[in-house]
Amino acid sequence: MRRYGEVLRVPYVAALIAATLVARFPIGINALAVILYLREQTGSFAVAGVVAGSLAAGSGVGAPVQGRLVDRFGQRAVLPPLALVHAAALGLLVLFTELAAPTAVLVACGVLAGFAIPPTSSVLRSMWPVLLRDQPQLVQAAYALDTVMIQVIFVVGPLLTAVIATVLSPPAALIVSAVSVIVGTLTFTALPPSRAMEADPNRVRPGPLGALASPGVRTLALTSLPAGVGVGICEVTIPAFSDAMGAAATAGILLALWSIGSAAGGLTYGALRNRPPLHLTHLAMTAALPVSLLPMAAAPSVAVMALIVIPAGLFIAPMLATRNELIGWVAPEGARTEAYTWPFTAFVGGIAFGAALAGTIVEQASWRTAFVVAAAFAAAGAVVAVSLRRTVTEPQVA
Repeated sequence: MRRYGEVLRVPYVAALIAATLVARFPIGINALAVILYLREQTGSFAVAGVVAGSLAAGSGVGAPVQGRLVDRFGQRAVLPPLALVHAAALGLLVLFTELAAPTAVLVACGVLAGFAIPPTSSVLRSMWPVLLRDQPQLVQAAYALDTVMIQVIFVVGPLLTAVIATVLSPPAALIVSAVSVIVGTLTFTALPPSRAMEADPNRVRPGPLGALASPGVRTLALTSLPAGVGVGICEVTIPAFSDAMGAAATAGILLALWSIGSAAGGLTYGALRNRPPLHLTHLAMTAALPVSLLPMAAAPSVAVMALIVIPAGLFIAPMLATRNELIGWVAPEGARTEAYTWPFTAFVGGIAFGAALAGTIVEQASWRTAFVVAAAFAAAGAVVAVSLRRTVTEPQVA
């Protein structure tokens, strides 16, 4: 863990990470808060699910667009206005819900709120090589720490939402989300490293494809999509397994253990001092993911599954961390921030598709089949990564 301490002692890094966590808390709060609130107000899980899905859809579409805007106009010109729009969209969602507006209006608010979540994580990833220019040996740990922090948001966010919704109300959780994105984003953009990252009017402008003009960026996005599908299937199938075992209440525990396994894998990876070459490590993590998921299909009981889900999560965070670091190799000039959004967007899109697919597989076949299909999708991602590995090459230093 000493390497993480070294990263956090670099001037302003701890403050930037803290601000990013606060600014990104909506991704761990909004979906559950919206579902709880709209289910209570409309009496329909269908409406709640559609609106929650619109948040994810908006985020998936918005991230690359926002990244391109940051590359062109700079962080301080783009991030704070996005935070205000996101908060306003959440407020409109509550207002129109109270006014019993049509579902289409609520979906529009959800899309706008998702679209406008500031991409502070992608911005910070693009800053790591600059922040650590004097200590390049810490870049690996920085990307791993960044990935683990996202895992923390996905674990703590829903727990915090449940507490706020129980003690106060579901709309109160949305208020906390709105406040956190504004406070976190303004803090992030006020810190000296962020202020120093001004847009250069003379730098190279990317073409219409933006970051996707790079074959390496396209490869990393393509490999992220099937991996996300596999993870998304597991997120729904683990609760289905618990229900089939007559222990539905254990689903939350199993999902938490899965996330803990991922975080542990990420922290272990980042602490390695003699890591093999990055591109080989990435291929190894990508190939290990389907192998780690497959044993869940054979779990005979909740107790055994509790042991299996930890290694099943072990390779998720390291895979994402290596992918984020590789983007730095292949991101085209003038589109670096946008480049960092594409693997995450593809991964999250895959999760959404996988979650939708899992329900059908479980109902039409079984939870065991769903886990096998999840591993198959992850394996397809590994095949793509190996097949297109030559597009992700280390830049030559002059």
